[in-house]
Amino acid sequence: MMTGYELLWFFFFYAFAGWVIGTVGTAAREKKFADAGFLYGPWCPAYGFGGVAFALFLTELKDHLFFLFVGGMILSFLTTYLTGFVLERIFHRKWWDFSRKRFQFGGYVSLPWSVVWGILGVLCIRFANPFLTDLLKLLPITVGKLILLVLGIVFALDFVGTLVGILKVKSSVKKASLLHNVAENLQKTADQMGEGLTAFVLRRMERAYPRLAAEELLRARREQEKAAEEARSRSGVFAVGCCFYKLACLFFLGAFLGDITETIFCYVTAGKLMSRSSVVYGPFSIVWGLGCVLLTAILYRYKDRSDSYIFCFGTVLGGAYEYICSVFTELVFGTVFWDYSKIPFNLGGRINLLYCFFWGIAAVVWMKVLYPILSGWIEKLPKKFGVWMTWILLVFMIYDICLSGLALNRYTVRQTGEGIETAADGWLDEHFPDERMERIYPNAILVE
Repeated sequence: MMTGYELLWFFFFYAFAGWVIGTVGTAAREKKFADAGFLYGPWCPAYGFGGVAFALFLTELKDHLFFLFVGGMILSFLTTYLTGFVLERIFHRKWWDFSRKRFQFGGYVSLPWSVVWGILGVLCIRFANPFLTDLLKLLPITVGKLILLVLGIVFALDFVGTLVGILKVKSSVKKASLLHNVAENLQKTADQMGEGLTAFVLRRMERAYPRLAAEELLRARREQEKAAEEARSRSGVFAVGCCFYKLACLFFLGAFLGDITETIFCYVTAGKLMSRSSVVYGPFSIVWGLGCVLLTAILYRYKDRSDSYIFCFGTVLGGAYEYICSVFTELVFGTVFWDYSKIPFNLGGRINLLYCFFWGIAAVVWMKVLYPILSGWIEKLPKKFGVWMTWILLVFMIYDICLSGLALNRYTVRQTGEGIETAADGWLDEHFPDERMERIYPNAILVE
């Protein structure tokens, strides 16, 4: 039962602690002081968000030491990967790189460090957070809020100033690079002439020496695929590679297919048709849609790996993702949409081992079978039509999700016996009465 006041303090405490740890580690390695932070101030937002995520999603695992450790590893993996991925896409540079280390993933995550963060997750939940909570009780609430307000303003100014500074540097570099356009165009022409020869040599080496430098061949193939994707993008092909438009389209397709799959599964197992949609308009399961996007974004560069590799990754990631979704919907809407308490090997009724295996199977089917087909269909769309269609669907989905959230919140409030207080309450009561909400969300369970 964390309050927003406590979570904000956790964010700034762990952001500062992360900056201290990173700076000390860098100073020890470089033998001199080196600011390891992304911002100008003494804080690393990724650590702050990680600390808040630990508090939100791991607190109820306090008495399950093993799952608390695993949960810390998974949350740190997701936080580190997504932060590195987003920063690289925005600023076109890696702020940290584990590519040359063993047991790394995408260059963003290192397994040894994930283990360390799993241990830190245990220490945070079992010791640090209770200590901080008790410490905050000693601080007058008015003084605490005033300090948070000052910290928030300074943090916002720091973030905006850092962003503006980086964009100015990028603009200067871009202007300077205009002088080299002719040389770059000549080099691109030479590269395109050599693509066919490179592909031939790679295929010959794979046939003659199937075990020779497998990782190097795979890396070369990925670079060749990336070059081909850039060439297709320049030629006007819509949604090439793992881009924003491709992921947006996959979200809608995954949400639709997930809803249909769950509906069929419920009919086969329970003998009746029931809604499995996450929104009030349309057969869309947001959990499945976001799951497809997450799997694709993380596993895209590993799509050529073995089925067992993708299955293991999908099992762990899918289970963690479902657990996080369950906690999130309970925190936001006061409602639990699934409960596995009666299924063996469950964790708090939020996930169970059997369905985690289903996530692993779904990951293999998605990456090996469905994704190549759906990706090919998406890229065949006319570029202009695809762009307009994507944005229209996104606007519709945002409206649908917001309206669904309001309707769910109003449905929860009605169960407490509260009456109509605003015109919006009356409109929601008229258009989304209890009967309709219970038909859309037949398995929803209200919690205190």
